[in-house]
Parts: sequence; C-alpha cells; structure tokens
Amino acid sequence: MTPNDLVARVRDGQHRLENLLTGLTDDDVRAPSALPDWSRGHVITHLEQNAAAFTRQAEYARRGELIDVYDGGAAGRAAAIERGAGRGAAELRKALAEAHAALEDAWSRTGEDDWKRPIRYRDAPLLFTVHARWREVEIHMVDLDLGYRPSDWPIDFCDHVVDFLAVRVPGGTHLTMIADDADRRWSAGNGGEPVVLRGNAGDLTAWLAGRDPAGPITVETGSLPELAPWP
Repeated sequence: MTPNDLVARVRDGQHRLENLLTGLTDDDVRAPSALPDWSRGHVITHLEQNAAAFTRQAEYARRGELIDVYDGGAAGRAAAIERGAGRGAAELRKALAEAHAALEDAWSRTGEDDWKRPIRYRDAPLLFTVHARWREVEIHMVDLDLGYRPSDWPIDFCDHVVDFLAVRVPGGTHLTMIADDADRRWSAGNGGEPVVLRGNAGDLTAWLAGRDPAGPITVETGSLPELAPWP
C-alpha cells in the first residue's frame, strides 16, 4: 500500500467518523463509551487531540525538526482529554472536523521522501503516524458504541491490525486465527502450544485488540492465551 493509498483510507475513516457523530446530543456525548471510565466525549476529544498531535509531527518533520507528540507527555495528554471531554456535542464535532481538516492538509503537503523523515512518535518515520491514525479512527469508532462494529472494519485494516498486534501473543504459544467470512488464516507466535481460533475477521481482530467481539469466536485447539499489553 502506497502512502497515498494509506492516507486515502484514513481520510475515508475520518469522514465516516464525522458522519457517525451527526445528530448526537449533549447527553449522547456525555454517556459512557465502551472504554472504562471514558465518556464518548473523552473518546472524541482524544481523537481530536491525536489528529492535532500528528499534524504537528508532520509539520515539524518536513522542516527537519523533532517535537514531542503531546505537550507535557502522557500526563499532559490525559489532562487535556479531561479538560475537553465535557464540551457539548456541537463543539466536539466542530473541533474534531477542524483537526481532521488540518491533518489532511498537512499530509497533502507531505512529499514522498518526507514520509521517511524521523519523528518523536515511536522514534519512527513519519509514515508510522498514518498507520497509527488508521488504528485510532477505526478502533475508537467501535469504542464510541454508536453502532459501528468490528464487522464494519475493512479486511485490509484487519490484516494491518493483526500484523501490528501479533506481538501481544505470549511466548510459548503458536496462534492461528481462521476468518470464516474472508480468505484469511493469520498466524502469530514463535512456536509452543498450538491455539486455533475461528470466527469472523472483525471479531478475531477485535479480540486481539482487546475489544469485545460482536460475534462468537470458537476455540478449536488449546485455550485462549492471556495477551500482552499493546506495543
């Protein structure tokens, strides 16, 4: 997948996210999300600030400069989310749309060689923020609990997430996940006890991402492993 292809997928996801929020009331955004201790307002604020952080990474990278992802690090990020989470629905939608527009503009001005420039996010190339934003948008749309389900995830997104999160499979386990609704048989782990899971692609991916699958997952061999933290 080229950087332009990947950016297009993120852009499409961001627009679907904005459409998902259309018509929400203040009570709706203050209701709980699927994430512990976070309202929908927390999730939306996090998505807004993540877009702004990645915009800043792109702008500084093009100048050959490095800057922290969030002012004040993890504590600053958490405090900013708490401050913004209580806003009304209209204000949250407007802030998110503006953050999306700024990020898409920054990426549109990023040349082919710029994607290789180093950034502070994961001490990685700038292109890694596009993959990360793809994960943020698609997974948190499910977390908003507004009817978007893991079954709505595109299959190439499932491929990406399974590859990214394969490191969550503990040592001594060889995991195979068979997707009934797609031509996919994913493997992870470096040997040891064989574990074979079967289900729909989105549900298998959701389980690996630490989310509740919408449909059943069948354990055909072994037992479900305890997954390691996100990388």
